[in-house]
Amino acid sequence: MNKREYTAVILFILLSCGSFSQAGYDSTTISLGYPVYSQYLHNGLMINPAYAGSREALSAVVSYRMQWMGTDGSPRLQSISLHSPMKDDKVALGLKAQFMQFGVTKSTSIYAVYAYHIRLKNSKLSFGLKAGADISNTDYTGLLLVDNGDPVFTTSEKPYVLPNVGAGIYYFNKKYFAGLSVPSFLSYRKTDTGNTQAYHSFGQYDFIIFAGGLVNISQAFKFKPSVLIDYSFQRAKKLTQFDINGNFIINDLIWAGISWRTTEQVVVGLLQVEITPQLMVGLSYDYPAGRMSSYSVIGSSEFILRYEFGSKVSAANPRYF
Repeated sequence: MNKREYTAVILFILLSCGSFSQAGYDSTTISLGYPVYSQYLHNGLMINPAYAGSREALSAVVSYRMQWMGTDGSPRLQSISLHSPMKDDKVALGLKAQFMQFGVTKSTSIYAVYAYHIRLKNSKLSFGLKAGADISNTDYTGLLLVDNGDPVFTTSEKPYVLPNVGAGIYYFNKKYFAGLSVPSFLSYRKTDTGNTQAYHSFGQYDFIIFAGGLVNISQAFKFKPSVLIDYSFQRAKKLTQFDINGNFIINDLIWAGISWRTTEQVVVGLLQVEITPQLMVGLSYDYPAGRMSSYSVIGSSEFILRYEFGSKVSAANPRYF
């Protein structure tokens, strides 16, 4: 990969990551961003810690995403999440991790999750916290350079270990759901000595808001519309992300839907199959319909697998949220 290709990959990352708010935009800021997930509705712990325990079973999810397939150095993202309610159903615990590689950069995020549930008349209200760290390492020595003597690319970048905390709130019942989360409270910047310094700024918070509902068209046919908004005061209106989704559920077996993501201007096709009441597999394909079509004509794909342990998950009592 030469310097021009590496720069293009970095630009791709900036367009795809839903959040830059922790970082601002000056040259001293450190930002790992947040990867885009097309199937976040089936992996809610990745966007909101208050989602922990909402499935009323030990839920395990793994996913693999290939961003801008066919582009040299394009991102590859793997994630795993585990969460479960405790015996009294008031407290839930979870763990999530994601591993991303793009170009010569590798990043890892590992977070523990805690949620507290308040049972209302026909619904639940959950408050969640997460704590962990983001780790990033860039090795420039693997690049094929036009100018082999360029001092910028002759050494590896110092690895970053950035501890952080986040929080969220989630409300749901059998007909609709809504949530709000702040993925990170801390921001980081480089000092004159090359070290990292944590600081706090409300103006650089990222707010992820999502909501949706379930429309029973018939006993065998349901429709699940939803929307996600990723907003930051730092970005204002220029890079606010909107995801508008619609899923059709057939016989509680097949989920087929479509999504439109504004920041990348992509159309997403979604397909999930409930193989058993406990096991679900899903595929999605992102087709670049706007400015990204000039860089990636193949698009992006994502695979997800979810398995839920415990007797509470059954065909007679499916979970839609």
